[in-house]
Amino acid sequence: MAFLGYDENNRNHRFMRSVAITAISLVVFLILWWVVTVIMNDKNFPTPDKVFEALWSLLLYGDPIGGHSLWEYIAVSLKTFINGFGLALVVAVPLGLILGYVKPLREFTAPWIEVVRPIAPIAWAPIFVLSFGSQLGPALVVFIGIFFPLLTNIIFGVQRIDKNWLDASKTLGATQGQLFYKIVLPATVPYILNGIKVGLGVGWMCIVAAEIYNKFGGIGQYLVDMVNGGLMANAFSAIIIIAVLGLMTTGVAEYVSKVVSRRMGMDA
Repeated sequence: MAFLGYDENNRNHRFMRSVAITAISLVVFLILWWVVTVIMNDKNFPTPDKVFEALWSLLLYGDPIGGHSLWEYIAVSLKTFINGFGLALVVAVPLGLILGYVKPLREFTAPWIEVVRPIAPIAWAPIFVLSFGSQLGPALVVFIGIFFPLLTNIIFGVQRIDKNWLDASKTLGATQGQLFYKIVLPATVPYILNGIKVGLGVGWMCIVAAEIYNKFGGIGQYLVDMVNGGLMANAFSAIIIIAVLGLMTTGVAEYVSKVVSRRMGMDA
């Protein structure tokens, strides 16, 4: 019991230390932001107080051009993001497991992946929106951003599996299906979770490219409209919103990853 109490206190101490470091880091960041913008004296780079004033105004009164509320923008962006993420998950997980497990197929498809993977998602945005419409098109841009980090992590994870596990299971009479579902899939779960965390961050980086061609495209469209209108404080407030949404989704993914790791006995 004493050991459990010590472990709980130690965990609380680590949490409080992390909170303190994060708070200090954010304060230093704001100070540096203020100093740099004052030195630059450029209207395109507003000081933090003007940005947060614009953010507060957006929260209370909506955007100054179209009149849409902040929650309308967030709802559209979240819908686009969730659709793209869900599609990437459905396609990348089984494909990554198969390509990682079947070497000839992996070698055959590797050139395709390496040709397409370096192409920036923004390059696909006009093509996808024109070809698939304003609903599916932006989701596909997010899909591209999340798909490749997830796929490559899964393929790498399958290749890292100890071959002795597979050989021993074959010796005991395990079928290919049993090898796949009882060894390959469980052993690859940490890599799937890591790919999801990386992919979520990249997905939010793609949101502006995904929504720039929409008639009403969420936070990305709001950012572009504010830049075009010369309202740079409002544009920076959109960047903050995207950052917060990204932190929230990656934070949820991090929490899920820790829970799954503990349940699988991989977390101390």
